Amino acid sequence: MASHRIEKINVQIQRELSLIIRQKIKDRRIPTDTLSITGVKATPDLNDAAVFVSFYGKTVDKEKAIEALNNASGFLRTALGKVMKTHKTPALHFELDDSVDYAMHIEALLQDINNRG
Repeated sequence: MASHRIEKINVQIQRELSLIIRQKIKDRRIPTDTLSITGVKATPDLNDAAVFVSFYGKTVDKEKAIEALNNASGFLRTALGKVMKTHKTPALHFELDDSVDYAMHIEALLQDINNRG
């Protein structure tokens, strides 16, 4: 189980990265208006952090957006390091979180069943 300190750092990284991406990323492959950081999981030594990202909408090329985020990870790490109050800033690794899409699919199935009965 992650320590309370790491959990607080994960929440701070999630909040700050959301702001940085919305305000400073200009790459057209990254749809900042439909992007949501759903979670962050940093290692206890703060060397690495997995950043889970979800996109709302069907028109987004999610794989290209994740690739663009990973390409910009150095820039994002530097910007994050300027606002974090930790000794280290973890290397960022972006991963697609499709749990929101899955939940919406299940909700649609349940609505379909409910409408039939």
